[in-house]
Amino acid sequence: MIRKILAWLPAYNAAHVTGVRTADGRETEGWFVMAPLLPDQMLAMPREHVYNLILNAIAIGVELGADVAGLGAFTGVVGDGGITIAERAPIPVTTGNSLTIAAGVRSLFRGADEMGVDPATATAVVIGATGSIGGACVELIAPRVARIIMVARNETRLRKAHEEMAPRLPCPSSYSTDIAASVAQADLILTATSSTQDIIEPEFLRSGSVVCELSLPHDVSRRVAVERPDVLVIEGGNLRVPGDMRWDRVREPGEFSLGLPRGTALACMSETMLLALEDRFESYTLGRGIDLGKVREIDALAERAGFALSDMRAFDKAIGPERIAATRAAADARRALTA
Repeated sequence: MIRKILAWLPAYNAAHVTGVRTADGRETEGWFVMAPLLPDQMLAMPREHVYNLILNAIAIGVELGADVAGLGAFTGVVGDGGITIAERAPIPVTTGNSLTIAAGVRSLFRGADEMGVDPATATAVVIGATGSIGGACVELIAPRVARIIMVARNETRLRKAHEEMAPRLPCPSSYSTDIAASVAQADLILTATSSTQDIIEPEFLRSGSVVCELSLPHDVSRRVAVERPDVLVIEGGNLRVPGDMRWDRVREPGEFSLGLPRGTALACMSETMLLALEDRFESYTLGRGIDLGKVREIDALAERAGFALSDMRAFDKAIGPERIAATRAAADARRALTA
């Protein structure tokens, strides 16, 4: 019933976002406009229908005064990664993928530090390596690890991607379509897929490994939270926003919630906020190819503006120091049993 209702709902303005303010006094505001379809609906419905829904959402933002639009979640995945939307939209458009990549790689290595994993001796796996986010993450992770494995579903695309990328990677690399076998070898795992199903199950994982999710919906089965207390799973795309950010509902009283802690936003949203703060009204990140120079640039701009990695979370819950210590202890105990 919900799916049928969503298929008929128009785009609408859900929240007014205020209080995004840098230490040097720059401030911006914006609007969270909904294109209300589930991820699998966006993939299954006629592309033009989905495009029109997204463009209608952008038009609402333009009427409210927006100067740049960010394509959050699956609105940045459907079709050609925002290129067609940007061509048809009256204002610049970004997918937010550049800052998502920067935040994800930072989160992965923060998790490694918390778990006592030495990246220089670690095997890393990137799942979704033929995608724009995954491919860029491979290039940013490879200089810091001992070995990297590229994983994706389409073997032909994956082989071509590996052949093109391998000569410039500074560590040994390989590729595979077998998620379970690849994850079983990994100390560090980053997922950046467009899957709408769980792809990492608890039995795949090595004790003491770190899994950083950049995908929405989540790629890691919730069974991992119960069955693998010796594995650290973290959401990699969340940032703490400078200032005192508020999301006020438009249609009814109260605050709008994305299920994140107050003052926290997804990195794709943060990129849009940052472009507004910098008066960079341009289509910054679009399409399937990622400019690593832009990833480094937006990362530096975000740090200067006061955006920072949010506190660690997994499966929509906070991970505190006690939880991390317990995870490390469980990993040590499991490894001792199998030694």
